[in-house]
Amino acid sequence: MELIRITQGELAFGTDHILDNAELRIKQGERVCLVGRNGAGKSSLLKVLSGVQLLDDGELVISNNVRLAMLEQDPPESCDLKVFDYVALGVAKNAELLQNYHSLISLIAEDPSEQNIDKLAQVQQQLEQANAWQDEQRIEQVLTKLSLDANTKVSALSGGWLRKLALAKALVTNPDVLLLDEPTNHLDINSVLWLENFLKDFNGTIIFISHDRAFIRRLASRIVDLDRGKLTSYPGDYDVYVEQKQHDLQVEAQQNALFDKKLAEEETWIRQGIKARRTRNEGRVRALEKLRVERSQRRDLQHQSDMKISTGERSGKLVFESNELTVAFGDKKVINNLDLLITRGDRLALIGANGTGKSTLIKCLMEQLSPTTGKMRVGVNLEIAYFDQHREALDPDKTVQDTVADGKQDITVNGRTRHVLGYLQDFLFSPKRARTPVRALSGGEKNRLLLARLFLRPSNLLILDEPTNDLDIETLELLEEVVANYAGTVILVSHDRDFVNNCVNTCLYFDGSGEITQIVGGYDDVEQYVSRRDEIRKQHQVAVEAKEQPTKKQKDKTSVKDKKKLSYKEARELEALPDLIDELEESISELQELVNQADFFTQPQEQTQKILNQLKEKESKLEVAYSRWQELDEI
Repeated sequence: MELIRITQGELAFGTDHILDNAELRIKQGERVCLVGRNGAGKSSLLKVLSGVQLLDDGELVISNNVRLAMLEQDPPESCDLKVFDYVALGVAKNAELLQNYHSLISLIAEDPSEQNIDKLAQVQQQLEQANAWQDEQRIEQVLTKLSLDANTKVSALSGGWLRKLALAKALVTNPDVLLLDEPTNHLDINSVLWLENFLKDFNGTIIFISHDRAFIRRLASRIVDLDRGKLTSYPGDYDVYVEQKQHDLQVEAQQNALFDKKLAEEETWIRQGIKARRTRNEGRVRALEKLRVERSQRRDLQHQSDMKISTGERSGKLVFESNELTVAFGDKKVINNLDLLITRGDRLALIGANGTGKSTLIKCLMEQLSPTTGKMRVGVNLEIAYFDQHREALDPDKTVQDTVADGKQDITVNGRTRHVLGYLQDFLFSPKRARTPVRALSGGEKNRLLLARLFLRPSNLLILDEPTNDLDIETLELLEEVVANYAGTVILVSHDRDFVNNCVNTCLYFDGSGEITQIVGGYDDVEQYVSRRDEIRKQHQVAVEAKEQPTKKQKDKTSVKDKKKLSYKEARELEALPDLIDELEESISELQELVNQADFFTQPQEQTQKILNQLKEKESKLEVAYSRWQELDEI
């Protein structure tokens, strides 16, 4: 069933044509991802679908009784409203009544006076007349589903919870179509995974914008590409889209080259015709005029970004070393007894939920924060390029050009002098845009400007704190290539799983308790480690319960020996298994401590491989022991 249709859609802001005779069809149950460059008009298209923005021309048709809800790109602003009151704003018609009802319920719990009870009765009557009880019930259900506390102040929520709050406000309308603009922005990986699973279970239609390739792969059933005002549909997954889009651009380039060749030949003919003869083929002249018009209307592919990073002199072999490093804020240890060695050329990603200590470790490395206890040593000759996700280095009143060149016309890039406007064009800033104040830029443009400023300065240590937010996929992939080929040391914080996998070879996993585990590989390896750790903990709990089980069985006179189906040998084996499991877990723990030591992978490969093989063998035996215990226990 078709829910939404755009026919010959036209939308322009000044000379920028966002939609140019665009066509779009959305069917029930689809999960459609809108992709395109920053500034292509993806957010504007969502606003058209939600009714906030009107088309200049063309037709938008939405099926009768179809409800749409929009999740904005930016999280809600902090305010003094309670969570219930904020979410109730999604039910605009009865929002004030519902807010009054909830406030009176909370008030009566503290002051059950007759006056307050009378007020509650009046509001209940008004809710009855407005048929608003269903709205109240739906708000409670959504808050429960998203684990939101109705009485918490919005100002007390962190970024991930604010995103959940905005989603709750959208869901209380019980939408048939959910519109999401960059829903993963500013979320840690745990929150992204939660959102991913939540949206998979959503029964309605989803239209979303995202630059997170892993998120798109797992969620989208169709890709719609917005390029120079045209909407092109690519059925299938993201990887199919990338391949087909590249093919389409190659075909377009070939067709344009043939067209330009024909136009050039006709232009040459008409110039020669004037000299050679007084009369010309009027049909051919008219055809040439048509070619000229067609060429003038063509929208050429936008200039591609060409990021290059200035590299400084080599740093010393040591970049950062810590010994039993502990950082505590009050009674909470954010980093606990960390032994870490970072050497020149290492490529690390810091992985963990918000508030687990990633930024704290970066501050220690940059000597902006001293440890509570322990020792740390920072290497010599370090030239640090630091990307701050909060963009504090950008002055909103300066122009783009002055932000990069400090008022100069020429800049030095890798020893060569270049005009600042030419350099900014490599980061997709036109000369006109380069003279724009920073405050007028979009989120993606601000990130590109920060990268342009950062890459201009020679460095040998690159620290990137959430550099991928708001970037379009094309720019993101180029940044990925630049970081992957960087000659110095890289320390990266990012929730983009593909970006982490493609840019680093080691991860530091922050579990939130202050413990930090070093894991060789990318995000996928961290995921496997966490999954295996949780499984071992679960099995350990089962083993603990198994040890206690004989005592309970004795009380019920149903001991292991009483089991008629077990042979004597099997009964003895079952009794011995919990001790064997304990012994194996202790050995695994000792070997894991050796592997987690900062200098472990700097040792000879024969030595490290021997320990890794032992660890693998012990884990395999543990798995067999658990399997055998469960098999015997079920007899």
